[in-house]
Amino acid sequence: MSEKKTVSIVGGSGYAGGEFLRLALGHPLLEVKQVTSRRMVGDPVSLVHPNLRGRTNLKFVDPAGLEPCDILVLSMPHGVAAREFEKYAGLAPIILDLSADFRLKDLGLYKKYYGEDHPRPDLLNRWVYGNPELYREALKTANHIACCGCNATATLLGLYPLVKEGLLVDGPIFATVMISTSAAGAEPSLASHHPERAGSIRAYKPTGHRHTAEIRENLPGHPQVHLTAVATDRVRGILMTAQTFLRADLTEKDVWSAYRKVYGAEPFIRMVKLKKGIHRYPDPGVVEGTNYCDVGFELEEDTGRLVVISAIDNLVKGTAGHAIQSLNVRMGWPETTGLEFAGLHP
Repeated sequence: MSEKKTVSIVGGSGYAGGEFLRLALGHPLLEVKQVTSRRMVGDPVSLVHPNLRGRTNLKFVDPAGLEPCDILVLSMPHGVAAREFEKYAGLAPIILDLSADFRLKDLGLYKKYYGEDHPRPDLLNRWVYGNPELYREALKTANHIACCGCNATATLLGLYPLVKEGLLVDGPIFATVMISTSAAGAEPSLASHHPERAGSIRAYKPTGHRHTAEIRENLPGHPQVHLTAVATDRVRGILMTAQTFLRADLTEKDVWSAYRKVYGAEPFIRMVKLKKGIHRYPDPGVVEGTNYCDVGFELEEDTGRLVVISAIDNLVKGTAGHAIQSLNVRMGWPETTGLEFAGLHP
């Protein structure tokens, strides 16, 4: 077995950083060295992440006390990693950023969806988009990995084989993501207040969701994908449905062929399209806690309308899980290392 590599997490008191910590503690080739939090300095990490009781004796340290390590994970609010990059650049040869700061290469898309110019465009070419299914080869030599947005991950993985293989008619693709509460992060707000969120299904971003930029930039040919985001009261998970149209000369068999061709060897993509039972299509509850993306579809044969469905856990495959998966690729470790959890049912 390879020698363990040390990893430290900046911003480990949030949901994304905490999920990376959980996965890293169970990874046989990683040794967690430090976890930072400005507001929780000196407190045990299990005070914030009670699921880690008995798994670690680590305490939160101030970011100013970070020591060199092999791998550094940045899990900070949007904009901080870009503005403070020099603080962290020399601490580790490999850096993973869980924020949106370095995901986009197109400065025009960044300004359109984030409402400002990118603060550090000079750094963008250093970063590889952390989606192993799309960029595995580039990740093998990447020292800076920009981990994907959760809604972008669910949408990209559902649509990518169809677009790559040219199965869809030219024209817009309409996607809806139904999102859980944890996707908003650990900071409380009126929208996350229990009386407001419990039992709710609320369209909170009908247009202009920031993850639209990632989807458009990373799908082959950059098709016009229009994303609508709906907030639900689930704690974890995303259910994505996309409406598009198949070319007139194609059938369901061609759709199956495209998915099998592109995803046939993928360890974390499962095709879910069954003819009986209650779990005929992807369901976020089935992938909760896992790094799987379940993908399915339904073809309306008389119209050619194709409904694509995908489900992920937003904190695992949507954030920390694909970060670990990307890191495994970079380090030459088996891609599934530390990500073997199969989920729970019921």
